[in-house]
Parts: sequence; structure tokens; C-alpha cells
Amino acid sequence: MKEAVVNFNPYLKPWRAPQPNNVAGKGVIEQPGTAENMVWQTRKAEPTQYENDFGDALEKVFDEGANELDEVVTGLNGIGFRTPEGSEWNAERLAAEFRRLAE
Repeated sequence: MKEAVVNFNPYLKPWRAPQPNNVAGKGVIEQPGTAENMVWQTRKAEPTQYENDFGDALEKVFDEGANELDEVVTGLNGIGFRTPEGSEWNAERLAAEFRRLAE
């Protein structure tokens, strides 16, 4: 039997807001030992080349000391990393990209 290697969790359930439950053991968290512990539990799909490059660019900008959104925008533009459309970043576009990638 050939083992399939995946870099994402194809069985990932959509995120649900927490719903408090006062009965022990009746919440939405899986019981220990009953769920398969996959390496890439929180990914819907394998990262694209753009997502990997964006992560690398963000690491570089954060390593250079950026902490605030405007500093990240300046850093990304300074190293020449552009939006997927090829434009320079602004705060609104970067916030929108973070929201899109967080889905």
C-alpha cells in the first residue's frame, strides 16, 4: 500500500465560533486519542508559491524591526515585494490581504 503524503488537512472542518456548554465533555473539541493528529492540521490547501514568498518577505520586514502596519507596508515596498496585482502596498490593501489569507 502506497502512503499518500499531503501538506494540508483535507478533512479540516470549517471554523466555528465557540459555543459555551456547561455539560462536561459536550463541547466542540475532539476527545483525546480519537482524532488523527495530522502535521498540517490548519491548512485547507498546500501554500502557493506566492504565499511562501509573502511569508519570506514578511519575515525579512519583521527582522528589520517593523512592528506596526505602516512599517510593514514601508518594508514590503522597500524590498520590492508587490501585491499579487503588481502594485505597491498600502495599509488597506495589506490588511485586506491578511484577512483573505486568514480565511
